[in-house]
Amino acid sequence: MARRKKLDETPDRVRNLIALDAALIMRRLEARRDEMFTLFSRLRSREPMLSTIATRFTSATFHDLVHLPEKEQAVVHAFYERLDELRWYFTYTEDMPSTVQQTFTALHRRLEEAYRLLVVALGPPVTPDVAVVEAEPVRQEEAVEKTELTRPLRKRSSPAA
Repeated sequence: MARRKKLDETPDRVRNLIALDAALIMRRLEARRDEMFTLFSRLRSREPMLSTIATRFTSATFHDLVHLPEKEQAVVHAFYERLDELRWYFTYTEDMPSTVQQTFTALHRRLEEAYRLLVVALGPPVTPDVAVVEAEPVRQEEAVEKTELTRPLRKRSSPAA
C-alpha cells in the first residue's frame, strides 16, 4: 500500500520541483535584470547573466519526466527551450551591452509567456507556509534612546489666571 501511494505522489512531486525551479529562475531574472547588464557592461563578464538563469532542471531525466502527462511534458519542454535560447544568446553573443539588453527584452517576453503556460499546466509551486520576517537587531540602549526621542512631549498645564 505504501508503494502505491508513493507512485501516486510522484507526478505531483515532479510538477512541484519543476514549478519551484522555474519560479526561482523568473524571480532571479526580475531581481537581477538591471544589475546583470551593468556588470556585463563594466566587467565584460557573462557570469552574472548566466548564473541568473542557472537551473536545477539539468539533473532531471526522462525517468523523472515520464511521470507527467504528455501535454505537461510539452509545456515543460517549451519553457526550458525558451530558457535555453536565452542561455545560448548570453553565452555566445558578441553584441554590445545595449543590444544585449534589447535582445534580452524580446527573449524574456517569450520566456515569460512560456512560464505563464507552465504555471497554468502544472500549477504554482507548493511551498511550506512559513512566515518570513525581516528585522534588524538593535541593542537595548539604542531602543530606549529611540523610544525616548519619539515620545510625544507633554504639555505643561499653566496655572489658571
